[in-house]
Amino acid sequence: MSVRLLKRFSLWALIAALGFLTGVVVLYVLWVRSGPAVELWHTVELTEEFRADQAGRLNGFHDYQALEDRLFDELRSKVYALTPTGPEQVLNRFSSGSAADPEERSQNWNRSFELAPEDPVGGVLLLHGMSDSPYSLRAIGQALADRGYRVLGLRMPGHGTAPAGLLSVTWEDMAAATRIGMAHLGEELEGRPLHMIGYSTGAALALDYALTAMAAQGIEAVRSTQVPASLVLVSPAIGITPAAAATPWLIRLSRIPGLEQVAWTTLLPEFDPFNYNAFSANASLQVHRMTRSTTARVRELSANGPIRDFPATLVLLSVVDATVSPEAAVDNLLGRLAPGRHGLLLYDINRRAVTSTLLISERAALAERLLEDPTLPFELTLITNAGPDTREVVALRKPPLSTEPTRTDKIPEPWPADALSLSHVDLPFPIDDPLYGRYPPPDTDQVFLGQLAIRGERGVFKVPAQWLLRLRHNPFYDYQAQRMLDWIGAANGAQPPPRGAPTAKAD
Repeated sequence: MSVRLLKRFSLWALIAALGFLTGVVVLYVLWVRSGPAVELWHTVELTEEFRADQAGRLNGFHDYQALEDRLFDELRSKVYALTPTGPEQVLNRFSSGSAADPEERSQNWNRSFELAPEDPVGGVLLLHGMSDSPYSLRAIGQALADRGYRVLGLRMPGHGTAPAGLLSVTWEDMAAATRIGMAHLGEELEGRPLHMIGYSTGAALALDYALTAMAAQGIEAVRSTQVPASLVLVSPAIGITPAAAATPWLIRLSRIPGLEQVAWTTLLPEFDPFNYNAFSANASLQVHRMTRSTTARVRELSANGPIRDFPATLVLLSVVDATVSPEAAVDNLLGRLAPGRHGLLLYDINRRAVTSTLLISERAALAERLLEDPTLPFELTLITNAGPDTREVVALRKPPLSTEPTRTDKIPEPWPADALSLSHVDLPFPIDDPLYGRYPPPDTDQVFLGQLAIRGERGVFKVPAQWLLRLRHNPFYDYQAQRMLDWIGAANGAQPPPRGAPTAKAD
């Protein structure tokens, strides 16, 4: 083939590729524009939101709360005051007095909250996920407070207000807020052990903080940074789909007048009082940036061998997760830590249902791989069927560096008859959760988004069918919560007493 012909062929190939790419973009834009319209809460600019560059000007968490107060006043004037009310708005969280209005609940869990028992034994920072709110970890927070821990459920910047916050928030903003929360607990508890529970993106924030605190040990300028005694990471965002790397192009396209919808990867009615249903391209980008950062730091630390002296870390995962990669939590974190003080609680699929031809049973391969691996440096607990023909459930516990489980715990709750697996969104919520639980609370007109078995023609129900397919509560929550409490309790007891605290003396 002559050089001229080769150049001509290359040019044709380039033109064809550009034409194909342009066609894909045009079709995507047309598809997006045919969907739901952008509403006020997708575009409003709230100027009182916290940003990372404000951290140095705030006097700790109390200033953060004062800023949050002003932010919610701004939300009322710029969104609630301009949103219609009445029967047509009954499922609109931004319509005052609606069934989905968070202000109508006994407490607006979109805001930061603190539980402060007398003479606390330690402190726990709760970090929710992207598009989420402090509501997601309130149940375990209350259980910890009952055990004597001071608990801070921190609202992340861009969250709890309007989905428009997801257009501009950065992971650096959220990391800066996390540092404020941990510094506050450290000041209040004067050296007592601190712990972190992170859900999804909140888990990545907890991991980032722990890595930073470890690196800061011995550095005078950051001596106030306390390494957490333990981490509990729920459905952690340690690895997500590589497609998130393409989101900058969607963000650029959305800046063209008339293409504002392109900024959103999901646009749904806002019927959930404590979680945005809309999700932005920028939110995907920020999670992608953060997971790349934390994964790179873990790899660097483990380059010369397993990471020692890492906070005792318990990871909770469903073997199937449409949002994050379960394998990444094992390969990019737990597998790189020194043996002996870390654990994975993994939820298998419902193997009683695997006989259905509607299921893709290969999705359970991770559970089988981990059970058979004798080199795992962490304890594995697998929540699975007691047998292939029963819905009864057991917890198989395999110690680090072992070939098979050495203990079996019986789980009181069986697999629900209509559940195939757990999901990314259900792990933190108990069966009796008033919003996402198995049964709606009695005598209430407030929206219930838990177990709904409703059939009818398409287009009748206001909640999308795809949204309803995900299990919203954890049928095995009681077992999980006990493991979390025991984990934190063991790590709390293993820490030295705070300076100046009395120590036990022998008789």
